[in-house]
Amino acid sequence: MPDSTGNLARPTILVVEDEAPLLTLLRYNLEKQGFRVEEAADGQEALLRVAEAKPDLILLDWMLPALSGIEVCRQIRRRPATRDLPIIMVTARTEDQDAVRALDTGADDYIAKPFAMEALLARIRALLRRSGAAPAKGRLAWQDIVMDQDAHRVTRRGRALHLGPTEYRLLEFLLQHPGRVFSREQLLDAVWGRDIHVEPRTVDVHIRRLRKAVNGEGEADVIRTVRSAGYALDVEQ
Repeated sequence: MPDSTGNLARPTILVVEDEAPLLTLLRYNLEKQGFRVEEAADGQEALLRVAEAKPDLILLDWMLPALSGIEVCRQIRRRPATRDLPIIMVTARTEDQDAVRALDTGADDYIAKPFAMEALLARIRALLRRSGAAPAKGRLAWQDIVMDQDAHRVTRRGRALHLGPTEYRLLEFLLQHPGRVFSREQLLDAVWGRDIHVEPRTVDVHIRRLRKAVNGEGEADVIRTVRSAGYALDVEQ
């Protein structure tokens, strides 16, 4: 379904996790894949979040303060409105009987810590496909720029823009956050990834290429440089 901006709504994942570093890591990777992320630090908060606005999927830690993930899963399954809500149980428990207990309680899948992020993302996408809520990339638009993510095409005023793979990803990220200023380091993390070692000045090179491809003769420069801060998809006032 389209959201208020006309773009296709992003699936929402509720991450129920009391370990702050893992929560931060999960949020970063999930948002990078195009998901909306909600958080809960314990079981009671998770149930309140689900009651307020049902997510598309829950990533549920087993070992939580006060109310365990198993009990949260059990209560979610008792409620008619959330009976079919996809749930992935995340736990440090690795015994086979623990996996059986999680699945018998109602979890759709089970993954043990430590886990590979790509494996978790693959399980999330598979569950969302089965539930009909898989992220559809669709269309991004700002001012006179339109990006068809499914067809991998970009136009400005109907004119096709020819972008290299890195410039495409850079523009895609900026289109998702118009007006917001990002430092070189933030753009490196978002577009290249945290595990890729690239000099921050590399961003400047690709910004120049993106400008050259996007800004035609007589058109406003839509990439704003903010001195000592970074870049934004914006027009100088």
